[in-house]
Amino acid sequence: MEDALPLHIRHVHKLSIVINRSHALIHSIAIAFLIYYRASLLFQDPKTSAFPTLPWVLVFASELLLSFIWLLGVAYRWRPVSRTVFPERLPDDDKLPPIDVLICTADPDREPTVEVMNTVLSAMALDYPPEKLHVYLSDDGGSPLTLHGMRQAWRFARGWLPFCRRYGIATRCPQAYFSAPEDDGGCGSSEFTTERQKIKERYKVFKDSIAKVRERGGTANDNRRITARDHPSVIEVIQDDQANYDTVPTVDQDKMPLLVYVSREKRPSHPHHFKAGALNVLQRVSSVISNSPYMLVLDCDMFCNDPTSARQAMCFHLDSNISPSLAFVQFPQRFHNISKNDIYDSQLRSVFSTLWQGFDGLNGPVVSGTGFYIKRESLRRSVIQEDLNLEELKQSFGSSNELIKSLRLNHKPNVINSRDGLLKETRFLASIAYEHDTKWGKEVGFLYDSVTEDVFTGFMLRCKGWTSVYCDPLRPQFLGSGTTNLNDLLSQGTRWSSGLVEVGLSKFCPLIYGPPRISLLESMIYGELTFFPLFYFFPLWCFATIPQLCLLDGITLYPKVSNPYFVIFVFIFLSAISKHLQEVLTTGGSFQSWRNEQRIWMMKSITNHLYGSLDAIMKRMGMREASFLPTNKVEDDERAKLYQMGKFDFQTSNMFLVPMVALIILNMASFIGGLFRVIFLGDWDRMFVQVFISFYILIMNFPIIEGVMIRKDKGRIRSSVTLLSVVFSCGILFLGFIFLL
Repeated sequence: MEDALPLHIRHVHKLSIVINRSHALIHSIAIAFLIYYRASLLFQDPKTSAFPTLPWVLVFASELLLSFIWLLGVAYRWRPVSRTVFPERLPDDDKLPPIDVLICTADPDREPTVEVMNTVLSAMALDYPPEKLHVYLSDDGGSPLTLHGMRQAWRFARGWLPFCRRYGIATRCPQAYFSAPEDDGGCGSSEFTTERQKIKERYKVFKDSIAKVRERGGTANDNRRITARDHPSVIEVIQDDQANYDTVPTVDQDKMPLLVYVSREKRPSHPHHFKAGALNVLQRVSSVISNSPYMLVLDCDMFCNDPTSARQAMCFHLDSNISPSLAFVQFPQRFHNISKNDIYDSQLRSVFSTLWQGFDGLNGPVVSGTGFYIKRESLRRSVIQEDLNLEELKQSFGSSNELIKSLRLNHKPNVINSRDGLLKETRFLASIAYEHDTKWGKEVGFLYDSVTEDVFTGFMLRCKGWTSVYCDPLRPQFLGSGTTNLNDLLSQGTRWSSGLVEVGLSKFCPLIYGPPRISLLESMIYGELTFFPLFYFFPLWCFATIPQLCLLDGITLYPKVSNPYFVIFVFIFLSAISKHLQEVLTTGGSFQSWRNEQRIWMMKSITNHLYGSLDAIMKRMGMREASFLPTNKVEDDERAKLYQMGKFDFQTSNMFLVPMVALIILNMASFIGGLFRVIFLGDWDRMFVQVFISFYILIMNFPIIEGVMIRKDKGRIRSSVTLLSVVFSCGILFLGFIFLL
């Protein structure tokens, strides 16, 4: 019987398991020999030692840190799995559960309104019963332009949704659909062509309407004096406006999802907790309007590329074997603007094509920011107990009676039936005072202790016994805008690094808090995830400076080529890069992709991993407050052209550029000095490894050399930056000769 057929199948990658575990074993043995070599020389009698102690200790510490973070990362590769779903085996539409879609935006200047509305429209057009689909947009900027965009999106959707359903359109984001070749649905019939042209004209009217309001300053005839950090709560259920619109038949109008605009109250004197705070407001507001048992969370630029994603997620949520403990289904982040070369590794290949498959083999991945269908109950069940009375529930969830009623499973709110009741109740839930003295952000909803609320919330869900799954179909379910310039890449990376290290340094440190509650392998993964910025920046800075300084002074830090232990160092290096190359090639990458990932890893380690780690440490010490700036989604044509050409855009802050250029200058000096020693003094046996380190750093980071010496375009490295970098590298040399040598 078809009813007995499974909704999904899990595939264990047995060959990958054999390869990964064999490599881990052999690599571990080599690291053990390295540690023995370093330790045996370190504990020699200082009188007979042939090397200065401090440089040796720093290099050894760096090797230990990299070995430790590698060991934690082995857990990712312990049991990789993949999954296949069968949405055609789902029950009939009338038996499917309702879904609330939660979308967050914060700044119409950095997140263009037309792009945000395209995400809203793609969510409304999901292949799911429209009466069971409710779309909520959180506008943290409180912008009248965004509210105007929502109203216009609703009007356009009244024609767009029936068009998509009637002709089976697969790409239901209007911007993506009209930008693609005309081969998506319709079979080329004259009726389809005519309808498509009408919808395209309406889409142009829709965009022009938003553009005109933006030109007027984004007021849309609304004279409210508000700012992004200081505005009252505004809740509006977007309704039909029949005037001046060529309507579609009534039967189609009736099949429209609910669309709700939410702008929570914000005041400069009150913390708003960034995206986590916005999501928690959306949870509360949606609880008293639709109270769907499942929620899809999307970033404002991550549109629904496959309308079947909801049905695919339900293949897991409706499986009685895993559903009771399943918190969420995570889909990978994919991006529509990634070039073939992808010099910035914006596609995050390693995370979504390798690591998350291994994560899925150990009770599922962490919440990954966007593109996940989460069970509402998982974000509040830990504080709901049968013996709790009304007052105790209000201490956890706040004083709203309607919200307390929604905690009951299958409760259907009726507040929307009363316009006055809707406005009063939802504005109260979106006010800054509502969370005061409650457990929102602490035990309820998305958690507030880190700007990477997704990772922290996912970790705590796992510690409470919830699981997750990772679903990566051939067609990307969601497509977003990847970073296409160096400044946004490093700025975003700094924020992520800070949030991750915050979790690692908190009382919920995965390596301490995790083992009593989850498996050792899972604790290792969460430990690697939260500590890798901290454990990468120190070793990379050491390897980019200390061997070079010692090379210039003729001090060797590595075994001679003729020493048997030389083979150990060579093997570890080749083992690490060849394993990385194997993973890149088996996931559809190329040698060029491998080189780009190696380069970006180096750049991030010495810049945003450093700054993010220091930021997290300062926040933990109370020396600064958390901050958040949305990644810029406005595409600059000149920068986009450089990215598509495979050229780095070095128009970024000096705090990022100066360290990178200074280290390249230091390594150039070291390499030239090392060649002199090898050629004229015959030191190749002693100094080969240190010369090779400088050479490898220069080769992998050739775009920086090109930006300083060769390029003349706008994206080059400015002369002032080069001058500052020379001064900085001279400072490194001076300090090195004083303290290290």
